[in-house]
Amino acid sequence: MLTEKGIFVGGGGEGYGAPQELLLKYGNRHGLIAGATGTGKTVTLQVLAEGFSTAGVPVFLSDVKGDLAGLAMPGVAEGKLHESFANRAATIGFDLAYRDFPVTFWDMFGEQGHPVRATVSEMGPLLLSRLMDLSEPQEGVLNIAFRLADEEGLPLLDLKDLQAMLVFIGQNATEIGLRYGNVAPASIGAIQRQLLVLENQGGSRLFGEPALELADLMATAPDGRGRINILAADKLMASPRLYATFLLWLLSELFEELPEVGDPDKPRLVFFFDEAHLLFDDAPKALISKVEQVARLIRSKGVGVYFITQNPTDVPDTVLGQLGNRVQHALRAFTARDQKDLRRAAENYRANPRFDTELAIKEVGTGEAVTSFLQAKGAPGMVERTLVRPPVSRLGPITTAERAQIMRDSLLGEKYDRTIDRDSAYERLAARAAEAARETGAAAEPEAGSREFSNARRYGGGAAAKSAKPAKPAARASRSDSIAEAFGKSFARQLGTKTGQALVRGVLGGLFKSR
Repeated sequence: MLTEKGIFVGGGGEGYGAPQELLLKYGNRHGLIAGATGTGKTVTLQVLAEGFSTAGVPVFLSDVKGDLAGLAMPGVAEGKLHESFANRAATIGFDLAYRDFPVTFWDMFGEQGHPVRATVSEMGPLLLSRLMDLSEPQEGVLNIAFRLADEEGLPLLDLKDLQAMLVFIGQNATEIGLRYGNVAPASIGAIQRQLLVLENQGGSRLFGEPALELADLMATAPDGRGRINILAADKLMASPRLYATFLLWLLSELFEELPEVGDPDKPRLVFFFDEAHLLFDDAPKALISKVEQVARLIRSKGVGVYFITQNPTDVPDTVLGQLGNRVQHALRAFTARDQKDLRRAAENYRANPRFDTELAIKEVGTGEAVTSFLQAKGAPGMVERTLVRPPVSRLGPITTAERAQIMRDSLLGEKYDRTIDRDSAYERLAARAAEAARETGAAAEPEAGSREFSNARRYGGGAAAKSAKPAKPAARASRSDSIAEAFGKSFARQLGTKTGQALVRGVLGGLFKSR
């Protein structure tokens, strides 16, 4: 599995080239695994994950189809699949000894792994805008929300914090607009609607605490092997923008938090980005620029990023040019565009005089590939036709019982399985509104005869509703009021109206339920 200096990827029989290895010293120079559906990309990913883990390098990967969970179990030494693997191992000179690997399961929905979360503040306005497909004016309002939250000491941890912050801004749009620029009610409404869509897609599961700590992704097992962190993504793929944004956030966190290490003997972490085209589809230039920056600089922090996609053209040239280790499975060329993409893919390799690279990419079978890995001094290796070695862990999914046992044995369940809802923007804004209501006496019930009064009686309003005393008008907020005080008074003025009742249910409902 490991050679003297790297990971044994595959070898050759008749008509194939020399044995191929990925040098650990250049494992942080990033890589690409490409090829049409059914050509063996998942097996190649599994083989590389096994190799890095054996070398003591932690791995993070997403399990899009549910079959990479087999890394947690040894392969089965019987049946036709074993015979096929044994024949290939004999052909390429590989010692096929089945074994399992230390695996930690993660799942944004908390069903097939430990819940994985980030706070709204950590995600930031740029990635949130991408996630919700906001326009430029809407992104501007979101930036105001983050800036104001910082200045007012209002932590943004989950979606309800952000929703409450937008209500805050909407109620004080005039005062805030004088300082930060125009805040249109339509923009706030559009963001709130997108937050609702995001919540319905499961985004509320992503945002909250305890947030994922990078140290838990970079752990090694007691025997020194790197832990393989597997994100269950089969359900998450129903929301592809959410999937891509989460992985990009994780990359950004690694980039921002890890110290420089220069050129280590082996990577500190290897990150596999499956279905990489989802990251770049319809992405704005600012986002692609950020990905390019991360890919260019994160290697000096000891992190290798490997993109997995069907076609190399799915990755922008500015990013593709930084991927030094490449495994190209078969590409189909049925249309003129396919043929053009095939030519472009072949041009990205250092030519081998023994065969035509373009023809080889079209002809290689399942489990075969054309490969090129960085050699001494980081020079691109000559392209070779390669038989990819068989995996030594189980090929395919594991049972529900096996997954449950692995999760029970994990030490991280105690840390992540239970949600924490601590004091943050939602609770603090609610407390300010309640305090302002008490101070101004503006929290009176609706007047008798009004529609609000009728609704209060109809839906079981309390004794205060039945007394029907007229509300005392609230004093208008002065220019000397702070933004927080203006919000409290403005919010309190709404309490006696139907709209105000709905807002209070939105901002305070969870607080009341939690007590």
